[in-house]
Amino acid sequence: MKLTPEQLKEIKEQQLQSNTTKRVTVPELEKILFDALPVLDHGFIRVVDYMGDDTSVVQAARVSYGKGTKKVSTDAGLIKYLMRHWHSTPFEMCEIKYHIKLPIFIARQWIRHRTANVNEYSARYSILDKEFYLPNSEHLAAQSQNNRQGRGDVIEGEKAKQVLDLLKGDAEQTYKNYELMLNERYDGSVIDENAVGLARELARMNLTLNTYTQWYWKTDLLNLMNFLRLRADRHAQYEIRAYADVMLETVKKWVPITFDAFMDYRVGGTEVSAKGKEVIKKLINGDNINIDQSELSKREWNELMEAFDLKDKLI
Repeated sequence: MKLTPEQLKEIKEQQLQSNTTKRVTVPELEKILFDALPVLDHGFIRVVDYMGDDTSVVQAARVSYGKGTKKVSTDAGLIKYLMRHWHSTPFEMCEIKYHIKLPIFIARQWIRHRTANVNEYSARYSILDKEFYLPNSEHLAAQSQNNRQGRGDVIEGEKAKQVLDLLKGDAEQTYKNYELMLNERYDGSVIDENAVGLARELARMNLTLNTYTQWYWKTDLLNLMNFLRLRADRHAQYEIRAYADVMLETVKKWVPITFDAFMDYRVGGTEVSAKGKEVIKKLINGDNINIDQSELSKREWNELMEAFDLKDKLI
């Protein structure tokens, strides 16, 4: 992870601030506020602002009948109830803003979650940093044979080296051409005094998707949990999961009661259809049932068996 002198100066200035507020603050989150938490080889996540805490969720849920906050155990019970029964609006009362540095190809996957306010670094106005994401060898894998959007066996040895050399070589060459078209290096120096530089908004199209970009990403707690439920899942692409795992830790510091409920009911829990429920009931009663009798598709059956650790226990 590399921070520019300007970013380091900004972080130091932000951390030296001493503001007085009547709003709720969270001591554990305050400890890491503005810190750059490393992700991948050059990326980071910073919490730069937030609003609300667990009590904000509780207050929003109780507003309809005018009761304020109670003791923590009562608040925990209510938050678990809200999570268990898929109540949503109380969790929308909390918001958080992140500053994130990430590869462009992950940003394009990330932006599919259209439930946040985003402002990205503009390569129309500024020159992108000369930084590219290069995966560690253990994350290089062949295309999965049974999953169109997944990875298969790890690529090792000479083949892995060849792939990494190609990724690095292409990124460096396209960045060199990017500088030539701009007639300007990433450090601001001019390449040729007599050359005319191409507009930045045009030169940027030449860059590889593993080039790093940055953005501010602000969302409410409900939509953050929806994002993390998908992107912190073991089936998610490793690179975006790396960011989601760091964000999970910030949620734990910010709203610990909600975090526990989220991990229990959303991440650790499972959803069962009406047909799946009938299968489980029959199994509990000791009845024999197979996929043909269940009226479930092969994928649904396998997911149900995996969720309840039954895959190798049925004949």
